[in-house]
Amino acid sequence: MKTYFVYILSCSDGSFYVGITGNLEQRWAQHQTGYFTSCYTHKRKPLILEYHREFYDVIAAILFEKKLKGWTSAKKKALINNDFNTIQSLAECRNFTHFKYKPDCDD
Repeated sequence: MKTYFVYILSCSDGSFYVGITGNLEQRWAQHQTGYFTSCYTHKRKPLILEYHREFYDVIAAILFEKKLKGWTSAKKKALINNDFNTIQSLAECRNFTHFKYKPDCDD
């Protein structure tokens, strides 16, 4: 059964890189050596492999990678720290039009 990995790297400039691969050890080595000179991480070494999750379904892996790429750095950091309460809090809508922020009609 083929496995896929979605991973998060922290870069020396404080940013995060999210990627997907079928061979995590090989891809990690490529990031560390700067194998792909046009890669985002090439000039942001040293790197730390902060998080990875294994998938057996490539579509699920791709969807998860896209989801993480849309997250803020704070949400990625919370995921790395297994802080699911913070992830939930950061995911809540903070629009004034959201029901949590609408004033009661009875006031």
